[in-house]
Amino acid sequence: MLEAGAELELRDLNTERLSETELDALIGTQDYRKFLNGRNELYRERNMGENPPPRAEAIRLMSREPNLIRRPVVIAGSRIVLGFDEEGLRGIAGGGKRGSNRAR
Repeated sequence: MLEAGAELELRDLNTERLSETELDALIGTQDYRKFLNGRNELYRERNMGENPPPRAEAIRLMSREPNLIRRPVVIAGSRIVLGFDEEGLRGIAGGGKRGSNRAR
């Protein structure tokens, strides 16, 4: 993304965790389950793939356990790309306004 001229605002979720309010706003009307990191130990222990927690509980868990959030989270305007989605990241890098991209 940097090679495409994007300016990034980075946030280390381990040291600057997202609050429940921030996560709720970030997820918006999207399916909250796609924000859950299937590689996370808690995700596997609780079998969240087969039995996902309700939205409110998932948001609470992600705010307390940032590694439960699928990363990177890249935001450009109203567009969000989760995880290493090469096509999605290219679309944001090429289609977003310069200076409007944020990565978390």
